Amino acid sequence: MQIAVEGKTTDIPEGASCLDALKESLSGKKLRKVVACKCGGRVLDLSAPVPESCQGLEPVEEDSPEGLDLLRHSAAHVMAAAVKRLFPDVKVTIGPAIENGFYYDFDAPKPFTPEDLEAIEAEIQKIIAENQEFTCTVMPKAEAREIFEKMGETYKLEIMDDLEQDTVSIYRNGDFVDLCRGPHIASSGALKAVKLTHVSGAYWRGDENRPTLQRIYGTAWSDPKALKKYLNQVEEAKKRDHRKLGRELDLFSIHEDVGPGMVIWHPKGALVRTILEDFERKEHLKRGYDIVVGPTILKKDMWEISGHYDHYRENMYFTEIDEQIYGIKPMNCLSHMLVYKSRIRSYRDLPLRLFELGTVHRHERAGVLHGLLRVRQFTQDDAHILCRPDQLEEEIMGVIRFVHDVMGLFGFEYEMELSTRPEKSIGSDEDWERATNALKSAMESHDLPYDINEGDGAFYGPKIDIKLKDALERRWQCATIQCDFTLPERFDLSYVDQDGERKRPVMLHRVVLGAIERFMGVLIEHFAGAFPVWLAPVQARVLTVTDAQNEFAEEAVAVLKARGIRVEADLRNEKLGYKVREAQLEKIPYILVVGDKEVEERGVNVRIRGNKNLGMQSLDDTAAMILEECQKPFAQGGMSYSFAHANASSL
Repeated sequence: MQIAVEGKTTDIPEGASCLDALKESLSGKKLRKVVACKCGGRVLDLSAPVPESCQGLEPVEEDSPEGLDLLRHSAAHVMAAAVKRLFPDVKVTIGPAIENGFYYDFDAPKPFTPEDLEAIEAEIQKIIAENQEFTCTVMPKAEAREIFEKMGETYKLEIMDDLEQDTVSIYRNGDFVDLCRGPHIASSGALKAVKLTHVSGAYWRGDENRPTLQRIYGTAWSDPKALKKYLNQVEEAKKRDHRKLGRELDLFSIHEDVGPGMVIWHPKGALVRTILEDFERKEHLKRGYDIVVGPTILKKDMWEISGHYDHYRENMYFTEIDEQIYGIKPMNCLSHMLVYKSRIRSYRDLPLRLFELGTVHRHERAGVLHGLLRVRQFTQDDAHILCRPDQLEEEIMGVIRFVHDVMGLFGFEYEMELSTRPEKSIGSDEDWERATNALKSAMESHDLPYDINEGDGAFYGPKIDIKLKDALERRWQCATIQCDFTLPERFDLSYVDQDGERKRPVMLHRVVLGAIERFMGVLIEHFAGAFPVWLAPVQARVLTVTDAQNEFAEEAVAVLKARGIRVEADLRNEKLGYKVREAQLEKIPYILVVGDKEVEERGVNVRIRGNKNLGMQSLDDTAAMILEECQKPFAQGGMSYSFAHANASSL
């Protein structure tokens, strides 16, 4: 049979393996980097026979995204093999590859200790040195059951009970046997850089009523340099952890006495949040949005009409008032549709863009709550655009341009992903196809690259997820654009078209920052707590050398405040070095020192965050410099914003 590899067609015998086919076309150096092959989008083991219907093979290299997934999945198997060697009584469950690493869940008689991890890691290196081959066997499910019954691996039996197919695949490396779809690398020796990171608890199948398991996490990379870079990023991430910086910078707190997932904003954190929200309101008004506000609770009937009660109620909170069930809103869309429906709309009224900084509540499991990044109460910069079908593409692009401008303001790069229809959904096939095609068309007509995320859309429509990339190259889901033909139908929304007929509008659900809490957490880690000057809760601090300068320091604060600078004075009877160090730890952008000379010349000695000393400057020049620095990120993105009164008293 003939097979094409990277544009070169060669003859291979029937039943030849993927590796045999690749050997005909790839050099030895390149071949050594290949860990699998791909045919028609399907990734195959190198030992797998080339499918008869295959027209061409693609090599999967170890440092590609798919190659790294294979390395990590195989590393999970090797780790499980090491655990079983050292702890034969442990039962194995599942071990997938995840972003930047892998994990495996074990039912262990006692928790793993740090010393256990060291021993497991040493055993992993022995298995890698043994260069154990990964082999796949496809067999009847009944035969596989016998194997795992003899081994006492009850979790594998439960997994097989849920499989509808008659045959399953089993992978072996050395003495370790696992139920697995694969694919895998050719042998354990291909693992060049593996490191175990930590242990945590996990419920079997995520169900808190099922057994608690020990989850061992690890990471695997194509070479030691990549591993070292990643581990350095992990250490840097620990320093930037928003929960740690939130305490140190006095931004927010979360108290179990109040309730998990509920954030209490301290003055400085609340000020940063207020500045963000103020910017958002002004920017939305500039872009043709109307600001609306809806209630926090709505009758259960409304949630039944929308479909949330059937498809989302496990994530909602409910309460009873006057023998009537109310749902606490997890989303803001229902009120916005009622604003639309409050009067007859003409085609000339569209698009209608309704914006709300709406606080919502969602019942997240306690185990997934994480600082500001996963909470139960949060505020979304939520908007709903109701438009005619012929306006849809331009409205989608308007949101993308909005996101582009705002992400640029913070220095974020981003990627786009199209999330398609999930299993649990409402609406007709036709509406889902129209909505999906509208999102695709908007991106493709403007040559915007995107990936497909199958089955991860909202229950009422597909969406574009925009994932920003932070200073440590981590990806965060914030902005999203959802296209919805279904809810306007369910709420019987209409407009009078130019032909006098009533037509159905299309609705876009969209957020730009997403949850304000989550975005704040991302910002804190992205900037390591050193907010850009325009966003810093305290932009400048005036420090005195002795009490003799206190009067002028207070005068300087008043002058700068009048110019719109967020400034405070440190008049404590402490050494100047101590006060400077404290201001640096609080990551204040400008430290303004006042001594006798500064009082005499009515100026301040300016130190910029990062220890750059500008020397003596007048108060007017200092204010102008700070305000100019505030404007820089806006000017670079072609945006404008007034900071003349951006201080706490005017907000």
